[in-house]
Amino acid sequence: VERVQKTSLQEFYAIEDLQNPNLSENLEQWQFHYNWYRPHSSLNGKTPMERVCELSTITPFWEEIGAMYDERVERIQEQNYMSNLALRKLIKRTNPEAL
Repeated sequence: VERVQKTSLQEFYAIEDLQNPNLSENLEQWQFHYNWYRPHSSLNGKTPMERVCELSTITPFWEEIGAMYDERVERIQEQNYMSNLALRKLIKRTNPEAL
């Protein structure tokens, strides 16, 4: 995400009139071009959409992920790092085989 933000600042906002009433529409067109037509070196010259299409056949849907989830093997991680760390230590103390 950070990379596209930097690129949009350098390539779009640097040349776009921020007072332009069509700013939102112009940004949308630029983003479409960026994702559908522009090759990316980090993707070996492919566009993001080409890469999405390549991965779509092997990427599971949410329903499949939910069906494969086994809380005895893997717990859901807390978003807050410190809370997650404390919970992990507690689980390890009470059930060392859970992790």
